[in-house]
Amino acid sequence: MKSIVTLLFILTFSLGFAQDKKETPKTKIVEASCGQCQFGMKSKSGCDLAVRMDGKSYFVEGTKLDDHGDAHAADGFCSAIRKAEVSGEIVNDKYVATSFKLLPQEQKK
Repeated sequence: MKSIVTLLFILTFSLGFAQDKKETPKTKIVEASCGQCQFGMKSKSGCDLAVRMDGKSYFVEGTKLDDHGDAHAADGFCSAIRKAEVSGEIVNDKYVATSFKLLPQEQKK
């Protein structure tokens, strides 16, 4: 009987520990820009942040174009395609970002 109680205690502790462990979202490097100006997306009007991964473009939810500087500057999203490190998932043909970090531009040599 004592061994059964001990076994149940160990199993309960192990299961509780496994549930507390959360997976870290995987990040990936993607192209980021204005969906309309640079990626030719036409399902929305105006200028909206989008990412392109595996050859397909998705509008982004969770962050906005102007959260990352002046979109119309020389290096802004309406003028250039930039690299970003992102995590999130595709939901209903949109990229729902849980993190979005714009990477520094590579210097031209």
